Formats: sequence, structure tokens, C-alpha cells
Amino acid sequence: MQVDSGVSLKPYNTFGLPAVARTLVRVRSDDDVRRVVADPVLGPAAKFVLGGGSNIILTRDMPQVVLKVEVPGMAVVEERADAWIVEAGGGVGWDDLVAFTLEAGCPGLENMASIPGTVGASPVQNIGAYGIELKDRFESLDAVDLATGETRTWDAARCRFGYRDSAFKRGASFEPVDDTPPAAAPAPGSASTPPGSQVITRVRFRLPRPWQPVLGYLELQRKMLETGVTNPTPRQIHDWIVAIRRTKLPDPAAIGNAGSFFKNPVVTPEQCRDIIGRDPEIVHYPLPDGSVKLAAGWMIDVCGWKGKSVGGAGVYEKQALVLVNRGAAIGSEVMTLARAIQESVYGRFGIRLEPEPVIV
Repeated sequence: MQVDSGVSLKPYNTFGLPAVARTLVRVRSDDDVRRVVADPVLGPAAKFVLGGGSNIILTRDMPQVVLKVEVPGMAVVEERADAWIVEAGGGVGWDDLVAFTLEAGCPGLENMASIPGTVGASPVQNIGAYGIELKDRFESLDAVDLATGETRTWDAARCRFGYRDSAFKRGASFEPVDDTPPAAAPAPGSASTPPGSQVITRVRFRLPRPWQPVLGYLELQRKMLETGVTNPTPRQIHDWIVAIRRTKLPDPAAIGNAGSFFKNPVVTPEQCRDIIGRDPEIVHYPLPDGSVKLAAGWMIDVCGWKGKSVGGAGVYEKQALVLVNRGAAIGSEVMTLARAIQESVYGRFGIRLEPEPVIV
């Protein structure tokens, strides 16, 4: 466990926003987290868990104890008849894990190539891309409770995955599920478990055997037509997705950003028909449960925001769903721009866009 004071967080968030952590602790194991919990000064302090910093917007300095998760390690821990089970430390870069699985001959994560961030943060957001979400490949995870120092294993039911959501974003206590009696609701005004109360140290993934490609997205269909490849390998799908993402999303190393800034809203068929009646060209995708996903980027674009800026924060010229740091943005400028976009989209479509990143 390494403890530092007065640490700039600008290198540790992909948007490149300025903020300072009063105390930053680097944790590389469950024992490190337990040392923090047991420490007479660090233990009682408020805490914030930081992974790769790819999904946060820092609007201020951090008085909390910032726990930077750097747990290493990747391994194929089990080979079943129907799946490979792969485990990775919470501090492993997500794309490093995707590369590892392909090299190990355990495909299944290739559709989520080039997503920034760490393995430990991936269940929090239930990351996803091109027809696959993390919950589709999830087996279990280990997390250390910041109140007790106890390590517990979470299955999918306890994680309560939703669209870009999980129990960890809503205040993740180790809640009873299935046949266990439900916990009593907190009394009015009482404190609930705050978000970030768990440190995810290891995640296990279930990669189905035999492997089946997921090719439903239009951009992948176009790649098949362009290349003449009708039965792509996992590596080919990986390479296609990397190429597609490079044309649409800026590299955080070159232009600060947090990826897609807003969630694609999900509406009822009736709401979608109403919007189509006013805007027939709106991009939308029917979902298996009968609801409809709307393309937030398209709505932002037609509202005229692509390329616009507020101070140092701007809307990316190639993809309106991405907000970027034009060089010297601060968190308040990002949020001013985001709120203006929300009001504009709401005024035209009656849809309130919800940010994907955690606003701190």
C-alpha cells in the first residue's frame, strides 16, 4: 500500500480535467484495502474508488481518500465444456484483457475492444459495445467492503446489471437476492451505503464455447460486405471494431474525453412513434423486450451541437455523443455544456438525456 498527499488527478482521468486528491492510496491487493479500512486515520475517512478514470468528470478537488485500484494479474482459471473462465485483477486495463483472451484462444470479448478503463470499473458501468454487454460475459467478482474489510464474491444477481448501470452505481451493499428475505428499507432520512463502498479487486468472465460471432450491428455488416469475409474470426472482428472506433471516437491520449457522454435513451414504442411523427429520420433500434433505443448522438447532432464549445469543453466534430477537452477545460465547463445539450434535446424531443460518466 502506497499513500501519497496532494496528488494531481489530471493524469488519472481521460478527460484531462484538473483536480487534486488530498490523499491517494494505491491498492494492489485485498490486503491493501483491509489496511486502509483498519488504519486509524484512513479508515474513518470518506473514500472514492478510482480505476482508469475513463468514466468520471472531475468538477472539484477531492477531499476524500482516493483509492486507486492497481490489482494486477490475468489467467484462464477454468476450462469447462461450455465455457472458458478468465479472471483478471481490477487494475488491469480493459483492452489488455481483451488482447489476453484472444492470445489465449478464449474469444468472446472482441466486440468490446478499445473500450478505455480498467477491469475493476467494467462491472460498475456494465460496459458494452456492438451487441455485447459485460453482463453477457460475466461470471462473478470479488469486492472488499470498505466498512468491514470483508471480501465477498458477487454473482450477476447481486450485481443487478442494467443498461450502463449496476448495483455499484446505486450504493452497493451485499443485498439479499432470490430466496433470501429482502432487507428492510432504510428509515426516512437515514444514510444508505454510498456509491464506491466496495473495491472490486478481481472479475471473472464466462466466455461461451463454442464461440459464436456477434455481427448484428450495421457497421459490422458493412465490414463483411467490404472485405468479402462472411465468416470472420474473433481476431478479424476485433480488428474491424478497433478500426470503426478509431473513425468515430477520439484517442484520449490525443484529445481528452470520457467516451460516450450520454446514454442512448430507451423509450416505449408509443413514445418512439410520437417522435417519428415529428422527426421521421430519427435513428432508433427496437429491443427484444419491445422497448426502443434512440440514438442520443443523432439527436444532439440535429440540435446543432456538433463542433460547438463552452470554454475549453466541446462537442467532438466526428461524433456528437462525445464531449472533448479542447486543451484547457475545467469540470464546470464540461457540465455547463452538458446541461445546455440536455435542455436543447429535451426542448425538441421531450427526452431528458442522462450522462454516462460519474460526475464528481
